[in-house]
Amino acid sequence: MRITATLAALSGLAATALGAFAAHGLSDPQAKAWSETAFEQQGLHTMACFAALWLSQQEARLARFAPAFFLVGIALFCGALYALAFGAPKEIAIAAPIGGVSFMLGWCVLAAAALSLRGR
Repeated sequence: MRITATLAALSGLAATALGAFAAHGLSDPQAKAWSETAFEQQGLHTMACFAALWLSQQEARLARFAPAFFLVGIALFCGALYALAFGAPKEIAIAAPIGGVSFMLGWCVLAAAALSLRGR
């Protein structure tokens, strides 16, 4: 759990740094759009990692698996969009849908974990 929380915190740091750099350093509208989408998704899924860690402490042990899917999604989906925004070859975009599926799997795991909670 400590490693997951550390990775999520570093993801938040990276999202802030990359978002700021993109906002001030990119002029191409498409590059800005890619970086904004990446920033939004990275921020959202970074917070989802912390929510999953909290939920795993509330008797929903299955939630501890969700951050792995979220972090893989951040690396693949957001990483591909940031790379495109900063000039990587278009072929890198193949990673984005794989990352998107990883995000969805994380949400499925989180939903299943929530369902496992006893009525409180």
